[in-house]
Amino acid sequence: MSTSAPNTQQMHFAIRYLTRYRYDVDVVDNINALRIRPATGGRQQVDDFTVRLTPEVRQHRHEDYFGTDVIEFEVTRPHRELVIDAHAHVTTEPQPEPPTADWSELAAPAYREAGAEFLIQTDDASGHPLLTELQAEIAGAPSPLDAALLASEVIPDRLEYRKGATYVDSTLADVLDVRAGVCQDFVHLGLNLLRAQGIAARYVSGYLYTRSAEDADQSGDGAASVEVDTHAWIEALLPSAGAEPRWVSVDPTNRGLTGESHVKIGHGRYYADVPPIKGIYRGTATTELEARVTMTHTEPVG
Repeated sequence: MSTSAPNTQQMHFAIRYLTRYRYDVDVVDNINALRIRPATGGRQQVDDFTVRLTPEVRQHRHEDYFGTDVIEFEVTRPHRELVIDAHAHVTTEPQPEPPTADWSELAAPAYREAGAEFLIQTDDASGHPLLTELQAEIAGAPSPLDAALLASEVIPDRLEYRKGATYVDSTLADVLDVRAGVCQDFVHLGLNLLRAQGIAARYVSGYLYTRSAEDADQSGDGAASVEVDTHAWIEALLPSAGAEPRWVSVDPTNRGLTGESHVKIGHGRYYADVPPIKGIYRGTATTELEARVTMTHTEPVG
């Protein structure tokens, strides 16, 4: 039996997601849903994944409506600390060449069906002068692919990436008013710009390895590690003449198509569909949060 040569463009990552909540008094009935497990499919394969919880409780795993892996758990007994310690090994590959087709393909019934709810637009910034200006600029792109790539360029051109400029619940109008935000805000704007042109687009949550092996700190075993934040980018459904439309990833924070350094967790219509952790507890405690994601560029597992 013949075997294929290894893909030299593959990247292999060890990812650790560590979150620690400290409460100043006891809390109970601490119910949480985690969306932190990298996805398997397409250009990405999860080689292994584990989650350790403290206090130790039973985990319940399922896929949500959009196919994202969800881990749910509940701590019923009194506690003053909750630790979520997840480890994954992931293999990624570059994106294939994106499909090209003209604007007329967006009207095909097959495209409209495939795009479904990812075509639905919101109007929380309807009539905002900057939004109107940007939508007109995207409308001038020669093709849907060009529109997606143009959106990934004009957003960082016109908005400043600045932590603290917005909050998780900031509206698109808030972002446009301050002309600044973070990756989540850039993606929400990009979704609006593409959907305004009839291009189905969805919000992607994941991790991004932001250093090369050459300039990262080297550990004793030769692995290059870096601490990162959870990241976000866009998947646009692009038509292909004579073939099925295909989801193509663009990153408006980093200007262009995503690559093998992007590790996808899941997708939804907006951030609210794929938050890394969402929970509630019973009690009057004040919470102190410590969160850290470490990505290490490694050799293949096994």
